[in-house]
Amino acid sequence: MKKFGIIGMPLGHSFSPGYFNEKFQNENIDAIYEKHELKNIADLTTLLDKEEFLCGLNVTIPYKEKVMEYLDYVSPEARSVGAVNVIKVTHTTDNGAVQELKSKVTGKKTYYTEGYNSDVFGFINSIKPLLMSYHKKALILGTGGASKAINYSLQQLGLETLFVSRTAKDNMITYSQITPELMQEYLVVVNCTPCGMAPHYDECPDIPYDVLTSRHILYDLIYNPDETLFLKKGKQQGAMTKNGLEMLLLQADESWRLWNK
Repeated sequence: MKKFGIIGMPLGHSFSPGYFNEKFQNENIDAIYEKHELKNIADLTTLLDKEEFLCGLNVTIPYKEKVMEYLDYVSPEARSVGAVNVIKVTHTTDNGAVQELKSKVTGKKTYYTEGYNSDVFGFINSIKPLLMSYHKKALILGTGGASKAINYSLQQLGLETLFVSRTAKDNMITYSQITPELMQEYLVVVNCTPCGMAPHYDECPDIPYDVLTSRHILYDLIYNPDETLFLKKGKQQGAMTKNGLEMLLLQADESWRLWNK
């Protein structure tokens, strides 16, 4: 039986195990998907050493950036993003073409790891149908691993981006610097923070919602709840809104494609 899984900390409400195990059952795939909570990213090596049937992993917070230094190969796109959320594992003990990977594996390792970013694929294909010619600039709320993929994706789509952080940092603004005038320029706002995620339904990013218009797009990477307070406030002002569920499904399907390519 092939094994797949997700690494991160914590993983209590992870979407992926349910999604993939249901997929395996429905499509009669002899595989299982498991959670692997790692207290330290260095524990990835121990996991890979002991799991000889592990073929692929998803990566979530807080390891999307740190995991890169533990991989044999990182795709150019993932390097540009600065984050990996998909790991393909090829065991050199397998038969066939993978034997050629032995020359790339150092030390006593019996596997070869490749890192990719499927968040880019998921986000681009989720938000692209919403974009109009006047959507030229986007605010990215948050600075974590997910925000890097969103930044890269928006730039690939031709938008100018600006990060918003709770604390002052280079090449970013703080929430207190989001003025009504700025909001008239930046018509796309993407929430990459956990603010508003269940069970914190009454929380939302601190932006001037009262200046939003029907030309604005509010996109929330959160999918639980279906409609965060961030999205509700945007909808009340006539803005177009979308949660992160479609992106999640698209990136999951892209993960499966990468594991099996």
